[in-house]
Amino acid sequence: MALLELKNVSSFYGSIQALHGVSLKVEQGEVVTLLGANGAGKSTTLRTISGLLKPGSGEIWFEGKPIHTAGPEQIVRLGISHVPEGRRIFPGLTVRENIMLGATSRGSLPKAQMAREVEEMFAIFPDIKRFENALGWQLSGGQQQMLAVARGLMARPKLLLLDEPSLGLAPVIVQQLFATIRRIHERGATILLVEQNANMALSVASRGYVLETGNLTVEGTNSELLGNEEVRAAYLGGHAA
Repeated sequence: MALLELKNVSSFYGSIQALHGVSLKVEQGEVVTLLGANGAGKSTTLRTISGLLKPGSGEIWFEGKPIHTAGPEQIVRLGISHVPEGRRIFPGLTVRENIMLGATSRGSLPKAQMAREVEEMFAIFPDIKRFENALGWQLSGGQQQMLAVARGLMARPKLLLLDEPSLGLAPVIVQQLFATIRRIHERGATILLVEQNANMALSVASRGYVLETGNLTVEGTNSELLGNEEVRAAYLGGHAA
């Protein structure tokens, strides 16, 4: 049984259909990436999984139970944490306060436990530790992205949805961020990663799917996708050797 399974899911924004019968699986412990151009439906897929957008048809199953009729708060409590595109941290709160907010779905934690878990996040993301009492808006883009991921991890998710984590970041920061994603995975996290930087995405994912205008067109292991002539030409900046 897959941890997450989408079965023939279609989603709409008003009368505009954004997803056309999307079916995909994420197994426990995997990193799976969803590749595609802008407007392909990648973010829509994550929004539909996390309950921010109700599917027009089809089913979404998590841990063997249907969740496509559940609301976003219930889905978070079930163990799905969504780190949206654009980071969306709270600029007027400190770094520490932003991280603590990620645990809201788990109810009221004892102060000692909360403090211990925040320190665990700082151990994973040492770049933001020295800014723990600074306001969120004072961080660089890369630091804000790391803060957003740390906040998502505070929900102790069974599945982490990452939407375009490298967007707008300098190449050296992207390298650091993906090294962190690898460490998170090594700690046992299951991740569904939406990413336009296909080379970086396939460096951490074991499998991937390609979305084009709301349709899944290709799926395979990272090596299969890296060797696919059409995928390479469209997303990887070159042709297979």
